[in-house]
Amino acid sequence: MLPRDPARLLHKGEASQRASFLELFFDLVFVFALTRVVARAAEDLTGRAAIDQPAAVLVGATKVLFLLLALWSVWHGTAWTTSRYDPYQPMVQATVLIALVAGMVMGVAIPRAFSINAEAFVAGYLVAQLGRSLLLAIALRGHVQQRLEVRMLITYAATAVLWILGLIFAWVGTRLLFWLPALVIEYLANRFGWPVPGLGRSAPHTWSIAGEHLAERYQQFFLVALGEAILVTGLTYAAGGRSPASTFAFALTLTISIVIWRIYFYRAGQIFADALARSRRPAHIGTSAADSHLLIIIGVITTAIGFELAITHPTEHAPLPWLAVILGGPALFMVGRSRFEYEVFNRVSPSRLVAIGLLLVLVPALLRTPTLVALAASATVLTGVALADARRAWGKPPEPPAPPI
Repeated sequence: MLPRDPARLLHKGEASQRASFLELFFDLVFVFALTRVVARAAEDLTGRAAIDQPAAVLVGATKVLFLLLALWSVWHGTAWTTSRYDPYQPMVQATVLIALVAGMVMGVAIPRAFSINAEAFVAGYLVAQLGRSLLLAIALRGHVQQRLEVRMLITYAATAVLWILGLIFAWVGTRLLFWLPALVIEYLANRFGWPVPGLGRSAPHTWSIAGEHLAERYQQFFLVALGEAILVTGLTYAAGGRSPASTFAFALTLTISIVIWRIYFYRAGQIFADALARSRRPAHIGTSAADSHLLIIIGVITTAIGFELAITHPTEHAPLPWLAVILGGPALFMVGRSRFEYEVFNRVSPSRLVAIGLLLVLVPALLRTPTLVALAASATVLTGVALADARRAWGKPPEPPAPPI
């Protein structure tokens, strides 16, 4: 499996510019995992005790966010691997398969990841991160890219201590005190070039990436998240009583899903690969776009949680935690999408900023109104953004990308 020439692992030719079928198969695991995250969050929010206790809601939200960040870290690390290296090379495919199995283990463990399934969740995470770095560090022996993989391996090995300590000191509520710093360290290390004493850090401008491949992978994970929202919508409506109110909520969730899809792909989502190609520093744009897509994904998943709440409890008065997901999810999506638009066009459409402000203002304004009203307000605001996009582009040639760097 080890290539005789480590340079063979690098991207080459048009064939490796597109996502492989194995990568698409890998993405299916995250449809399942994200569905488990939404189910866990909805369960927390529908408990009467949780709603009446703000501290419990905050702790639950922190745990859900942590789970999302851990899943994103595994997916993101794998996506950048197949954008740095040829996804058709056996060693690279082995890293994808390891991440696939590990992601499935994490997904199964998610509902009880902080209790009886903690060992399985941590094992899946560490196998994915350490396994990928170790295999690539071995395969790239003698190549300049090996130093980057060695830095990653050392970083993940160091933070693994915190992950394992979280398993050992399993007092109630203490695991997050070990695991969250470990995840923060990993995210910061990625942001600053994986600095390691004695090895220095890797400057992003030296990272060789296949821009078209990376852009496609971000688009595909957005569709994974949106597909998960649609899956939750369908399963929740099919399992419910299908009253007129829940049917209307179901129709609104489908409308919001379609509008979110339209807003994302028009137009920055379509031409992100061209923006990377025109950028003077594509690795910097790719790194920044990772942060934007993380916000987009969290926003879509939060919106999906709101979908389940609205379909299940359409006529109940929405407490603050419910409004925070029904309106806050689309607002967070718009924040990420605005940032993404800046990375592609070096500007942000005013309609997006207006939408973010409206969604935030509506949270206190709609407090204790029926859940269905909040969902309708969210659909109205997002539809307004889509219409503003269409009006701005009417009769004009397609806008070319103009990345800021």
